[in-house]
Amino acid sequence: RISGPGCPGARSMNQVATSASPAAGWRVWLPGLVVLIGLLGLFRETAVAMVGIWSHSDTYAHAFLVPPIVVWMVWRRRAELANLTVQPAYAALPVVAALCLLWLLGELAAMNSVTQFALVALMAVTVPTIFGWAVTVALVFPLLFVFFAVPLGEALTPMMMDATADFTVAALQLSGVPVYREGLQFIIPSGSWSVVSACSGVRYLIASFMVGTLFAYLNYQSTRRRAIFMVVSVVVPVLANWLRAYMIVMLGHLSGNTLAVGVDHLIYGWVFFGVVIGLMFMVGARWSEPDAPAPIPAATADRANSTNQQASGHAWGAAIGVLAMAMATHAFLWKIEQTPPAAPSALRLPATLGADWQALAEPLSPWVPAYKGARSTDVRAYRSVSSTAGIWAAYYQGQDYEHKMVTSANFVVSPNDEGWGMVSGPSATVTLSGGPVVFKSAVVRASSGVGDSRVQRLLVWHVYWVGGLFTSSDARAKLQLALNRLTGEGDASAVLMFYTPLGNDPAQAEAVLRQLVAGSLVTLGSQLGAVPGPATAVR
Repeated sequence: RISGPGCPGARSMNQVATSASPAAGWRVWLPGLVVLIGLLGLFRETAVAMVGIWSHSDTYAHAFLVPPIVVWMVWRRRAELANLTVQPAYAALPVVAALCLLWLLGELAAMNSVTQFALVALMAVTVPTIFGWAVTVALVFPLLFVFFAVPLGEALTPMMMDATADFTVAALQLSGVPVYREGLQFIIPSGSWSVVSACSGVRYLIASFMVGTLFAYLNYQSTRRRAIFMVVSVVVPVLANWLRAYMIVMLGHLSGNTLAVGVDHLIYGWVFFGVVIGLMFMVGARWSEPDAPAPIPAATADRANSTNQQASGHAWGAAIGVLAMAMATHAFLWKIEQTPPAAPSALRLPATLGADWQALAEPLSPWVPAYKGARSTDVRAYRSVSSTAGIWAAYYQGQDYEHKMVTSANFVVSPNDEGWGMVSGPSATVTLSGGPVVFKSAVVRASSGVGDSRVQRLLVWHVYWVGGLFTSSDARAKLQLALNRLTGEGDASAVLMFYTPLGNDPAQAEAVLRQLVAGSLVTLGSQLGAVPGPATAVR
């Protein structure tokens, strides 16, 4: 039976919330606020670095909207929260400890993405730790939405650049436009084009997924509809970016390169993206199903009121546990970083490698990898009986966020290098006495007029050396670096590039590099391990 406004027993949901809020009010949530402020203070460098990425990268500028949106989503559920029972979940404390360890490993390896993800996850996990699962279920969407603040997604850029180039070239060919493609660069009769990082569509994808997720949460009650629209918000910007790239090239081609170039290129891209996203929301709104939450009975509010008064002490205990783990993490990091630095030593490649390779006086090629922050670099050309090859090496020690080997800012060939281009190839494996070693492979190509015509196309194999371990995996190199620092073994690392002229016989070039690597990698590893230097960075 529904009581009318004049019935003595009738109480609205707002009245229930008001009656519960004085007793279960701000004091209940104070431990969470203290922990939030404490975590931001302890991990302030990580938080500042994250905001800095928002400020300097158009890809993540949308993240400035995430904190106020999360606060608003929590505030709009304040009536429901006021009537929930607070019961700290101490079982979540091991997750807090694991996230503190993850942050520590990311800090030791100077990985912004890991430290920032760990910090945001740590703040989210404090909700069940301090307030319990009932509150967590009520806030599950805001707690997941906050991860949009983490600047993740750049790793998708190379893959999406390749996909954009594939689609654009295929669409041009279907349109009857002849295309010659090499890597991310292609030539059509009206001019040459290249797919750069801004053309990958990553920024469109991330922004669309964020607003699409928020739209689905606010407009649908069905989990199925929400999931479908979130998938659509991922697929649509990818397809739209492919179509945008094709249309830009066609507009330039048909207009004699007077339209869709320069600034027009960027303006056209964002306008097209805005129109596509607007249409996506218009279509999605046709199936919206807003539904007001059901009122909470007064008995529930009264029961929560009494329970929350008793749970206040437990919430403070959980809050102290979270802050204690965070402070212990920083104390351990401080201890690791107290190793005194030694004077950096210069890396020098040997004059001979085995019995077959002798160093030449001049480098083999003017090409130089775009690796920054190295403490020392060296390059040498070598000759065997019938072959020539080169080695370029960069040695890293005392690594920090400004001087690190594995980073998205280091390239075999810089995307902005107009003199050289690169096409990635399949990995290569060389079996040595210690087991197989996998190398990343690429073909480096010079623009016309750069260097000797005989070395304008190079086959390049590259691998990381991290404290005695050879690996071509960025993730494995970072993890090994963090573990080495954690166990006191230091952060000595190097990147090695082996290269030889490609010529007209790729199989012969591969055989040359295989011979060079087999005869030199063990020697180079021993030499790198003998280079003295500081074990850790002192901040």
